[in-house]
Amino acid sequence: MTLEEAIKTALEYEEKIRDLYRQAAETAEDPAAIRIFNALGNDEEGHLAYLSDRLRQWEKTGRITAEKLETTIPSREVIQREIENLKPRLTRNDQKSEKQMFSRALQMEVETSRFYEKMVAEMTSEGRKMFARFVEIENGHIDMVQAELDYISGTGYWFDVKEFDMSGY
Repeated sequence: MTLEEAIKTALEYEEKIRDLYRQAAETAEDPAAIRIFNALGNDEEGHLAYLSDRLRQWEKTGRITAEKLETTIPSREVIQREIENLKPRLTRNDQKSEKQMFSRALQMEVETSRFYEKMVAEMTSEGRKMFARFVEIENGHIDMVQAELDYISGTGYWFDVKEFDMSGY
């Protein structure tokens, strides 16, 4: 895949996930879920702007510069701390639709991250550098969505780590 094709494909992934987050924010009922969906949607919108700019640069010069790509999504530690603060206010029973939206978002984030990982393996120089940053950011999105899904599901897992075990009871 050429760099131009990779950027165009990345734009398609980012547009799909941005649209999913926008739709989820419009249909969610829980204010915390709405804020999370909006934050993730805004981050994806930033990715679209960044990739569009890189594509224009490529079409104009035949080169890209992997300028720093920022994210509004906090680290895994900050996410965990914030969700802990929300726990007393959230009720798992009223979040069936949010659970479905987070599940779909997780699938799309994993798919998008895998695409970026593949591009890191295939691309050279600036393309590899640019897509490596997307891998980092998308993995942060995966962490955030997984944490929300774990909490809403009440599975006893937190960031894929078992917090408690009911098997002995």
